[in-house]
Amino acid sequence: MGAEVGWIAWVVIGGLAGWLGSKIMGTDAQQGLLLNIVVGIVGALLGGFLLGALGVDIEGAGYFFSFLTALLGACILLFLVKLVTGRNRT
Repeated sequence: MGAEVGWIAWVVIGGLAGWLGSKIMGTDAQQGLLLNIVVGIVGALLGGFLLGALGVDIEGAGYFFSFLTALLGACILLFLVKLVTGRNRT
């Protein structure tokens, strides 16, 4: 049962982080639930990579820190997507 809870937690944390990140970055109108989850999970991987590269210990930090890491990564990801695509806030 532990593995199922882990996947569910990642989907929930990713969805919340992707949704909040899209609100912060002004892209919420362009995204749906599935894209919010994808942005949040990819953001978690990106944030974890960046924080790990900076020497931050991210192993075993808990769900709250995982959420903050995913939120940071989601905002960075959405910023980079907006930068590459040239989309401005509307």
